[in-house]
Amino acid sequence: MTIAVTGATGQLGRLVIEALKTKVPASEIVALARSPEKAADLGVSARAADYTAPEALEQALQGVETLLLISSNEIGQRAVQHANVIAAAKAAGVGRIVYTSLLHADRSPLSLAGEHRETEAALKSSGLAHSILRNGWYAENHLGSIPAALAGGAFLGSAGEGRISAATREDFAEAAAVVLTGEGHEGKTYELAGDEGFTLADLAAELSRQTGRDIPYRNLPEAEYAAILQGAGLPAPLAEAIAGWDGDAAQGALQEDGRALSRLIGRPTTPLREAVAAALAG
Repeated sequence: MTIAVTGATGQLGRLVIEALKTKVPASEIVALARSPEKAADLGVSARAADYTAPEALEQALQGVETLLLISSNEIGQRAVQHANVIAAAKAAGVGRIVYTSLLHADRSPLSLAGEHRETEAALKSSGLAHSILRNGWYAENHLGSIPAALAGGAFLGSAGEGRISAATREDFAEAAAVVLTGEGHEGKTYELAGDEGFTLADLAAELSRQTGRDIPYRNLPEAEYAAILQGAGLPAPLAEAIAGWDGDAAQGALQEDGRALSRLIGRPTTPLREAVAAALAG
């Protein structure tokens, strides 16, 4: 078996490679990356692969039986890039694609969802065997705000009392490795999320508990939160998107109680207290 992972030098990709190495020999794993030299420390074979270069993709996928298509980080260009990978995989004779989609992609109000829906449709029309991992929110998406919260004395957001069923990237990476190496996953779509949802007020309370400081959660209108993010240096479109995702979370868009993730990985997902402690240890 040869398993290839796109975006292998990214935050999720690296964790998937490490999880795979606990299940199959490193010689059966191929890291696909735009700059394969950045994969030198992964201990597996690396090949050049660019979502925007179809011919090179087909060459990189020669001999690959199972492919993990980690969604591109170029929002707005993902659908085309993913279609390139799917076409190249089909031309190269790849047996199965596992794709990292978005929680409830078929009905999610998040601005991210459209490109995932398009990719899922492309997979289904390709005729290739496939599995879809609808990943929920990465805990790191909000844990990344901890330094700013500590500096400013408050955790800011626009998620109101919405519960966020987040899990760590490591949890999601482990699930990907299970599906890539196991049997019975073809044609399956998994809604993956953390076992215990939390509000941003819960996150602020846990941060306060672990630091011994009073770090309250301040819920802001989306426009105000976006302006603060922009003032901190984020491009306006990204700042508005992040605030918008919080607004969707306030309406329940990031909540999922099915516990499919913990069933796949055979253990509870990482609890909030451990995720916060890891973020603080940095």
